[in-house]
Amino acid sequence: MATEIKESSTNAYNLKLLAGSCDVNEILKNIGLRWKMQILYSISINIQQFGLLKKAFPSLSAQVLGKRLGELVMEGLVDKMMLPDTIPIQIKYTATAKGTTLLFIMMDLHLWGKQWNPEITPST
Repeated sequence: MATEIKESSTNAYNLKLLAGSCDVNEILKNIGLRWKMQILYSISINIQQFGLLKKAFPSLSAQVLGKRLGELVMEGLVDKMMLPDTIPIQIKYTATAKGTTLLFIMMDLHLWGKQWNPEITPST
């Protein structure tokens, strides 16, 4: 669990300075949260229910998965819908147009990273 940054610290000051000088820093801070893009990508390839996402990422806690899904929904990157006539109620997540656009950007970033940092390979 991350510790809170004291408001009066140099680190807090630097974070505010960076946020004010470049919007990209805030965007990267937000989308760079652990698991966020992996969850969005998985939803886009039809792993669209909580239980299936949990199976896809066994080391991801249910608490963090729920939190990230809530963030993705709140940010308009994912839609959440209850499936009718299911008992117990089942929820399906789908990537929105906004989320899909972000995934294209992330794929470009991934390809750029592979081109310029060939020694970095995904862990298995």
